Amino acid sequence: MNPDSLRRQFGKAVVCAPTAAEAARYDRISIDERGVPEAALMENAGRQAALIIDRLFPEGSVVALVGSGNNGGDALVCLRALAAWGRRVSAVLVGNRPKADPVLHGWDLSASVFDPQSPGAGEQLGRRLERAAILVDGLLGTGIRGAPRPRHALAIDAANRAPGAVVALDAPSGVDGTSGDIPGAAIRADLTIVFGWPKLGTLLHPGRQRCGRIVAVEIGFPPMAAERWAQLITAGWAGGVLPRRAAVTHKNAVGAIAIVAGSAMPGAAVLAARSAFRCGAGLVRVCASRPAREIITEVPEAIFVDALDPGALFAAIEQSDAVALGPGIGTDGEAAAQLEAVVAARAHRPAVIDADALTLLARGVGGGPGALGGPGTTGVVGIVVTPHPGEMARLAAVSTTEVQGERVGTARGFAASHGVVTLLKGAPSLVAEPGGGLLVSTHETPSALAVAGMGDVLTGAIGAYLAQGVDPFAAAGLALHVTGAAASRDGGGASLMPSDVVEAIPAALAHTDPQDTDLPFPFVTFDQRQPA
Repeated sequence: MNPDSLRRQFGKAVVCAPTAAEAARYDRISIDERGVPEAALMENAGRQAALIIDRLFPEGSVVALVGSGNNGGDALVCLRALAAWGRRVSAVLVGNRPKADPVLHGWDLSASVFDPQSPGAGEQLGRRLERAAILVDGLLGTGIRGAPRPRHALAIDAANRAPGAVVALDAPSGVDGTSGDIPGAAIRADLTIVFGWPKLGTLLHPGRQRCGRIVAVEIGFPPMAAERWAQLITAGWAGGVLPRRAAVTHKNAVGAIAIVAGSAMPGAAVLAARSAFRCGAGLVRVCASRPAREIITEVPEAIFVDALDPGALFAAIEQSDAVALGPGIGTDGEAAAQLEAVVAARAHRPAVIDADALTLLARGVGGGPGALGGPGTTGVVGIVVTPHPGEMARLAAVSTTEVQGERVGTARGFAASHGVVTLLKGAPSLVAEPGGGLLVSTHETPSALAVAGMGDVLTGAIGAYLAQGVDPFAAAGLALHVTGAAASRDGGGASLMPSDVVEAIPAALAHTDPQDTDLPFPFVTFDQRQPA
């Protein structure tokens, strides 16, 4: 595998992330209502998995742990295909399946039955798995609810001790396909091949850490109707929503943004302004108090506005297409006055609210979170809030532990109850809209992004896209993709600085197409490396 190809994710324009229940429901719709034979789906899943395994792991024997459900059937089809191509394969039947399984179509594969009651069963299985170069996990898939039963837990433990590469089918056994929770034993996979779409739980922590590289393959599902599933922010998706400038235009026609920032941390305004310019804003006004003016000159392209002059601040907002409120603003009386002035002057201009401005809202300044909107609001007010878990906890009046324990529900709930697009930062970052839509970031490098100032870069990017007329939901997702792709392209790891990300944005924008994968198969729709 080319390491550089794994530095960036690959994804076509529409890659969904259903919950386990949503995926199971669509299985039944496809089979019972759309007429897709269940055997065809299993055949495609198994053969697609075999092709990828043979491509990425072209040498060595393959052993599959086979459960009693469809996941086990997928594994047997995979083994059958590999055997037909000359690979040495064998199966360990952990579930209740016949050795001469109908899905083998007469192929006589080496198969043994795992009996957890026999003395030393776990150790015996472990010794057998030690001899395999590749281990295929076909135990439980996405159908699990709660901790695996003792029989499966023993097999999972043996698999996790094996030295060979582990390939999970659809989801690592033991990982909840909806929440990502790990209630008991769970497979640690090097590669997870998902059928149809990545299940939401495989993208959420702690489950994501058990998946390794995730590759999604198309297996013959019919087109979706009006399913309201979460969707991944991929390079292909970003290319479809990225604004394009007309051949003949001018600075006021391509988006003007007013960044309302603080003087205590003026570098935050500099980062936000540079990011906004890099993301295509035609004109950037930085509104801060006069002590910040000297450092703002580090962005000579920006226009400085004295935020303590009510008339000047009102005019700056009125002359801009969007507002970004929060970079370095602090929580003192000056910051509170700026927040109230923006709330009064913003009218119907879209806005992104970040950092200490969110803390002020949580304290009731400017009318508090209730001033953002309310139930039934559908985002026409055009507000994007970008809290980290602590800020989300203060806004929603819950604990940070509660936020982290139910990130999807918290983001969706706040978006619906306040009528705002809610970007909940984390791994992965999530974007929820009032109507229930959810975008999931796929460019996550948590350790590299754990640096002060990264949020200001994101705020500037969101504001720039709002100013260019991008819908708030899409603007938040697009900014996540562009800044995440820039961070990944820089490759700085823990040495990465926010200014590095800003400078890498042009290169990221030049690659908003789904081309970064080393798998030459048209049925591959998504390819994501293990998060750093």
